[in-house]
Amino acid sequence: MCGIIGYVGHQEAAPILLDGLERMEYRGYDSAGIAVRTIDGLQVKKSKGRLQVLSDMVRGGADLPGTLGIGHTRWATHGEPNDINAHPHVSEGGNIALVHNGIIENYMELKDYLMSKGVKFTSETDSEVVAQLLEFHYNECHDILEAVGRVLRRIEGSYALGIISSDMPDALIAARKDSPLILGYGADGNYIASDVTAVIKYTREVAYMDDGEIAVITPDGINVFTSEMDPVEKEHKTVDWDVSAAEKGGYPHFMFKEIMEQPDAIRRTVFPRIRDGRVVLDDITITKEYLDSVTKVFIVACGSSYHVGMVSKYNWERLLRRPVEVALASEFRYSDPLVDENSLVIIISQSGETLDTMAAMREAKRRGGRILAIVNVVGSSIAREADDVLYTWAGPEIAVATTKAYSTQLALMDLVGLYLADLEGTVSAEEYAAVVEELQLLPEKMEKVLEKKEDIQYFASRYFNHNSVFFIGRNLDYAMGMEGSLKLKEISYIHSEAYASGELKHGTISLVESGTLVVGLGTYVPLFDKAMSNVVEVKARGAEVLAVTVESMKEKMEKNADAIVAVPDTHLVVQPSLGIVPLQLFSYYVALMRGCDIDKPRNLAKSVTVE
Repeated sequence: MCGIIGYVGHQEAAPILLDGLERMEYRGYDSAGIAVRTIDGLQVKKSKGRLQVLSDMVRGGADLPGTLGIGHTRWATHGEPNDINAHPHVSEGGNIALVHNGIIENYMELKDYLMSKGVKFTSETDSEVVAQLLEFHYNECHDILEAVGRVLRRIEGSYALGIISSDMPDALIAARKDSPLILGYGADGNYIASDVTAVIKYTREVAYMDDGEIAVITPDGINVFTSEMDPVEKEHKTVDWDVSAAEKGGYPHFMFKEIMEQPDAIRRTVFPRIRDGRVVLDDITITKEYLDSVTKVFIVACGSSYHVGMVSKYNWERLLRRPVEVALASEFRYSDPLVDENSLVIIISQSGETLDTMAAMREAKRRGGRILAIVNVVGSSIAREADDVLYTWAGPEIAVATTKAYSTQLALMDLVGLYLADLEGTVSAEEYAAVVEELQLLPEKMEKVLEKKEDIQYFASRYFNHNSVFFIGRNLDYAMGMEGSLKLKEISYIHSEAYASGELKHGTISLVESGTLVVGLGTYVPLFDKAMSNVVEVKARGAEVLAVTVESMKEKMEKNADAIVAVPDTHLVVQPSLGIVPLQLFSYYVALMRGCDIDKPRNLAKSVTVE
């Protein structure tokens, strides 16, 4: 959510800022702006709408000459999306400009205080309060770093800040708390960014700021300090993925590219962790002695990661024979959760910076729970704070609607569940070997599903004009349907809901009428006949049924469904990893036919860093 880029060096800043913002468009935004220190002082240009509007306004950066600048894409929280509320925000005296990600929770209190001192505000945002407060304290002490320190001690909430001043011609200042910010070390200058994709074109050497840190970035180096201004030595990391991974590579959309990349992403996630037929997780330190003490497992996540948790609940309870509770991170810490030292808490987050998930993790730790994190981004906040962390190694995911991150999370959770069940002795040798084998065959079988993309595109052409869609299934199919439904509503804006098939007669079936599209899921073979009876029920009320089943059940499903997609049979634990692929493709093609902005769906952001 929102994007920050900052540069100081020996090159023209504005083109670099615009390029960095373009690479972060996937995060979701409704306005954009840049500020550059020119020979005439701070020059700010910003506009509502797509980044191209801003780029055209400044002729690709040519109208803002200067080697120091900051840029921002905003996703509105406080104040409507318009030119005035867009970042960067400038202090009343015009001496300071800043960009901000996060939420200033006590902004009204601070705003009232500043207004009582005669400060005039121009926007409705919480972020402008930081700019005005910074100038207020700078006018008191005439030391920008001291002023930053005073401001950070007064504001409450989350922030990633990039600050420039007309009085500092060769430096920008950054500060961070509960909102991601990285430092980039380049040959021709240095950078700050909220996402490594913004700077990967210019440098692979980065460091991750920690909460409470302040950084001073100059053309020649970066100095980092604690909130008490004690110097900090930052560990430098090398970004090892190719810049082409963040480009479309000839595909029409990032989402389609990432769907097609899933077999290779699964290979990266699974294959290094299976050796001689055994799951090997060198990165975690959970012992049998600890596992014996665990009385309950919590899986905490948001959005698609929550749906990974729903699938894993079914699998883990059967494999591990422990009660598993799946909780929405946004609800978890407010529910007085029954977490203690006998609780294993699994935290799932693609970015590793999801604010609700991070807060839930900290609450679980406070109560004594042990944290195992499943994340994609190395060095992210959740990864650093967890007791154990496993990376999905999915590579960068640019489309807002997740596909390969979801699939790799699911495969990794299967590996972890199998590993823990083997450690505890609750899975038979035969089932263990069968799941390991099918996880290794998963990429190949996934490629067979992707080969049917033209068939799925045809079904999308038949059904794209429906305004309400229901996904029904039982057990793992129900959990898988939740993700399929979310994909469809995210990018096509069609109302879509997933229901456990057995709940139809408890109210939902009243919504089914002639022509209603129902996606009937029948990949969970033990309950296939019951799933079929529910398909018959909705057909009897006039529904059109698009079915997803396994090859072994295709002939049975054909007797009642209007259209069928069949995926290869595999072990029950692994089956949702195959069943989700046609649902992803169906959502993609439906959105394409409806003319939607697939990679950047309205009102959504890739990484949600506010509550």
